Amino acid sequence: ACIIVPIPYYIEEPGETINLKELITVNDKKDEHKGSFSLTSVGIRRATVFTAIKSKFEPFHEMISTDELTGGASDDEYMQIQKFNMETSQNFAIEQALKLANKPYEMKYKGVYVLGVEKNSNFYGKISIGDTVTKADGKTFTSSEDFMKYVKSQKVGQEMKVTYIHDGKTKEATEKLIKLPTDKKPGIGITLTDHTEIDSQEKIKIDAGDIGGPSAGLMFTLEIYEQLIDKDLRQGKKIAGTGTINSEGEVGRIGGIDKKVASAAASDNKVFFAPDDEITKEMKEAQPGIKSNYEEAKAAAKKIDTDMKIVPVKTVKDALDYLAEMN
Repeated sequence: ACIIVPIPYYIEEPGETINLKELITVNDKKDEHKGSFSLTSVGIRRATVFTAIKSKFEPFHEMISTDELTGGASDDEYMQIQKFNMETSQNFAIEQALKLANKPYEMKYKGVYVLGVEKNSNFYGKISIGDTVTKADGKTFTSSEDFMKYVKSQKVGQEMKVTYIHDGKTKEATEKLIKLPTDKKPGIGITLTDHTEIDSQEKIKIDAGDIGGPSAGLMFTLEIYEQLIDKDLRQGKKIAGTGTINSEGEVGRIGGIDKKVASAAASDNKVFFAPDDEITKEMKEAQPGIKSNYEEAKAAAKKIDTDMKIVPVKTVKDALDYLAEMN
């Protein structure tokens, strides 16, 4: 029995490669074209003594500490952050696809999404990660910058009434503002980002189930775009990939790309889009030996000796250009 003792580590391994036809519908219709765009995922499970030892000998299996996985957040907070990142990546993907297809849409600001709460914040224990802050002193705002400006224009030690949504219920908390260590200005001590929603005539539904995180952004964009324009972009090929997407359509770096390449190759994909991210001098200093996602993906493909083509992309347009020229 001692062999299956859980230890404070996780094993990261190749996860599922999921055909996005299964998850995405546009205007209540499914993608009928041949081939597929698939998201790739990293499987994460609690390590036991047995699986920890086994992971040393299995390719693309890696042991990481709980802290490395969650960045010090509790399990619950980590799940909230993953859920938020997934929502945001869906939003950006929908926006990019609508933009590319020349369909009108409006981005609606819903409030400020809470990504973290400082231990020294007076709101600690009241406002939690995943909550949406909608008002300060009864005032609403049109962006998180506006919200921040208002807070910074107040005084340290002054009370502020914050309205927020927790688990679908609107709540209020009144506490004193603290002095922020970064700019010595008053603040409520939360890390935040815009909580937005897209308003469009097109009915786009993504059913991601319990998949979290931002890394499916690029592939969501391609699948939604294919359905919006109802053209065969893939020419019957099975295409996988990974990478975040932002409101500029840039494809960003993600973790565990070697495991995603292994998963995509095992599912018989012919093409794999990998973020061709820029490695800055600062990144090199912080992590000597760091490689771009594209370089990591190429190394993984070589290791498993697959003929799946690894294609570097910096933007969604790069991926679409490749598809247009693909023979």
